[in-house]
Amino acid sequence: MSIDRVVVNSSPLIVLFSSRQEALLGQLWHEVLVPGAVWREVLAGGPQDAAAQQLPTIAWARQVEVPDIAPVIAAWDLGLGESEVLTFALTHPGYRAMVDDAGARRCARTFGIPILGTGGALILAKRRGLIA
Repeated sequence: MSIDRVVVNSSPLIVLFSSRQEALLGQLWHEVLVPGAVWREVLAGGPQDAAAQQLPTIAWARQVEVPDIAPVIAAWDLGLGESEVLTFALTHPGYRAMVDDAGARRCARTFGIPILGTGGALILAKRRGLIA
């Protein structure tokens, strides 16, 4: 199933910004959402961190608040960012959760949440001719 909307966790954002590949997210997906906890985690990287500096200025990234973690997700005792990403994807079918954490990926598979990690995004970008 092709999904053109993603909700992204902090590690893919940090990796892609650090490697100057962040534009791929806006090129690969029609909509890129960043939950509030993830947004704050990225900004906590400080003034020398590429992701912290650039995320607030990126047109393709939209911050979204997740008011409550779904109880079935909370039971997995993941980080707040991962929990918000998975809760959003669980309650909004049609979004792919972009997470790298192994526990978060297991949780997503348990509940049928479509996932993709940073590596998968790079492979997809390569297949679409966005990177060499």
